[in-house]
Amino acid sequence: MTEKEIKQFREIKPALTGYIRDSLVLLNQLPVPDDDAIHDIRVMMKRQRATIKLVKPLLEEDAYQREYLAGREIGRILCSWREMSVLYKTAKALKKENPELFLKMWDNEKVQNLLRKPYSTWANASEQSKSVKEIRARLNKAQYRVRFLNLKEPDINMLLEELGRNYLIAAKAYLNCRNDPRQKLLHEFRKKSKTLLYQLYYFRPLNQRAIKSLEKKLDYLTQNLGKYNDLGQIRDMIGYKYGNPGNSSVMDELAVVIRDKQDKYLSKVWPSAYRIFTPGKNPEDLLGFTIRKKLS
Repeated sequence: MTEKEIKQFREIKPALTGYIRDSLVLLNQLPVPDDDAIHDIRVMMKRQRATIKLVKPLLEEDAYQREYLAGREIGRILCSWREMSVLYKTAKALKKENPELFLKMWDNEKVQNLLRKPYSTWANASEQSKSVKEIRARLNKAQYRVRFLNLKEPDINMLLEELGRNYLIAAKAYLNCRNDPRQKLLHEFRKKSKTLLYQLYYFRPLNQRAIKSLEKKLDYLTQNLGKYNDLGQIRDMIGYKYGNPGNSSVMDELAVVIRDKQDKYLSKVWPSAYRIFTPGKNPEDLLGFTIRKKLS
């Protein structure tokens, strides 16, 4: 790694500070953050966790655990807010594409609940206000702690080795779900791919063309996996189990419609995933520069 390349490397501490600062700005929307703000905060917390994973070799174990868990807990608190909004939009899209099918389910309470736009009661508003205060306190503490993290002049080759290790973790997750495409394994592959995607941001100056291309492919891949997962959650929410004697023909048809859409999203995932995570592929070929240390 040349001196010039080191100077081009994106600084980590300012990025971490930015994720927290921008989250606090979005959190201060009144009376509570809207759906878009919640989405953006969750993304920034995922970026924060990916960054902390990247610099893990540079941190004491207790510092790593503290910072990683801080971002994860904030994402967990916001998860239910975001989830209901996404499921509502997914269910509405299914209804728009299959109006006659949904007309037959006018008396199915679970389906109709998904089609009702989420709204806040006074109890919901009180709970959300309490959650906002908790999240704000956690973000303020995290913002304070970042100042004391020793990340000013990180060992770039060590970070490249960590990036390569996370590539191999994502590649293993790809192989697992490619051979056994269950929802749980596909969701795990999406999470590992997201971590890799967000870590690549720091290395972009080292090879703009190659890394931007890889980021674009990973983003496309994870978006389609996300849509697959949203549909899987719809199946779970309506309580559908294949082979259940109590299933109506209408529910069986809905399950097939959902599965068909999931298959379409997966058909977009596999070609890109194969090109990126082919077993035995060297991550250096994708990055366009050398990771000096041997990956384990």
